[in-house]
Amino acid sequence: MRYLVAVPVVALCCLVPLLPAAVTPGVPRWLGGVTDWPKLGLLAFLHGCWESLAQGLPTPCLVLVRRMLRRPALPARVPARPGANAFFPVLFAGVLMLPPSAAALVAAPAAVLGGPSGPGCRRRQLFNGSQLALCAFASSVVFHLLCGPQLLLGSRFPAALLPGFASVAAFCLVNGVVVGVMVMLSEGRGAGVLLRGACAVCGLPVLVHAAGGLMVAVLWQGPYGAFAALLALLPLSISAWVFAQGQREQDAHQATVQSLVQAVEIKDAYTRGHSERVGRASVLIADQLGMEAERLRTLRFAGVLHDVGKLGVATELLRRNGPLSEEERRAVEIHPVYGYELVRGIDFLGEAHAGILHHHERMDGRGYPSGLAGPQIPEFARIISVADAFDSMTSTRSYRRGRPVTEAVAELERCTGSQFDPVMVRALIDALAVHDWQPVVHSEDCVRAVPDIPLGVPEPVRTAPGRVPSPGGVPAAGQQ
Repeated sequence: MRYLVAVPVVALCCLVPLLPAAVTPGVPRWLGGVTDWPKLGLLAFLHGCWESLAQGLPTPCLVLVRRMLRRPALPARVPARPGANAFFPVLFAGVLMLPPSAAALVAAPAAVLGGPSGPGCRRRQLFNGSQLALCAFASSVVFHLLCGPQLLLGSRFPAALLPGFASVAAFCLVNGVVVGVMVMLSEGRGAGVLLRGACAVCGLPVLVHAAGGLMVAVLWQGPYGAFAALLALLPLSISAWVFAQGQREQDAHQATVQSLVQAVEIKDAYTRGHSERVGRASVLIADQLGMEAERLRTLRFAGVLHDVGKLGVATELLRRNGPLSEEERRAVEIHPVYGYELVRGIDFLGEAHAGILHHHERMDGRGYPSGLAGPQIPEFARIISVADAFDSMTSTRSYRRGRPVTEAVAELERCTGSQFDPVMVRALIDALAVHDWQPVVHSEDCVRAVPDIPLGVPEPVRTAPGRVPSPGGVPAAGQQ
């Protein structure tokens, strides 16, 4: 709480040089300088407009025009990247063209007026605005100390690039420290989070936007003024808008997946949270395999949705804690097909379709629904099979108490080669050595209500590939 107050107070101190010299004796005047207030106002307005565009929100211009025409207000929309400063070029142009104290004001209106809205968000808006003000002030100070304004006005390149790069580094460093201290205080993390935070925000997108800000500053101070600078922002604004739309599309995908998962988990209290955990375990395995980021995202969707076909299975069968008849077992084991039919029309799932359909196949060909064997089984399905079994074994279900992680790992190793892909099992074991995995904890009443069946029970018997296993055995490694 004190930190939330301290950051705005320090940001206010950065504005002291803007006061008259008689009020602030001893303060270096270059920190405030002769401020071009029209330029500052225009930069703040442009930053607000482009920040709204990058967040996929109506710009202040559009809102103003609709009010003047007495049109109804546009429906409220959630920012594509809430809490993030998505458009950097205008802010950085202010760092290069204005004195440090004036540069600190460029981002304040957009952060305070266009940030998160709703009850309790005013404090967060104030913190966001203060954070950006501190970053801009420090960045501009570094730029001025390295004689950046003189080099920029004289178009002395590449000499002017050195102060520019230094100011970008200062912006990212201060930003990382401010956010890192917040994480340290709120989550009890170590001091190493400060450096990691600074490195995380200083990437290729920031450098590209900084180059755009440098181009804006050079053109603005040239013969054509602000008009040329606005033209320079056009390609960056288009890319920011496209990115915002892509972010919104990803959010819509996530909402679609979450709705399906909630529908499944409503049917069975014992599996609540199971889908998310299988998605997480699948990503841990794929990380060890070096899978690329886009496939990781699709794999997570496949893991989260692997049991969506249980929407087509009677609730009474899912909650049964006794043996199932052959007909009932067939009704349960058809759920991968139901799941595939439910999601096959969702194009963004792509490779996840095969993972959902075949996640109960086995390496020896005795799985279902198609009896695929070995490399015939899609990679996503082999990963999800291991993740699903591992979480099932470590979670209390309606038919068996959860087991410790060490016992679950031993069972996975026992069934390696027959039921599970050895590569995927090894990847999960390696991931568990790095990432902590806590078994699901249920109430004592819930645990006592289910039998304490040890792992390592006989595997189901099949007579031929492509057919559902006979009901004579219990599913191996906790799978259902």
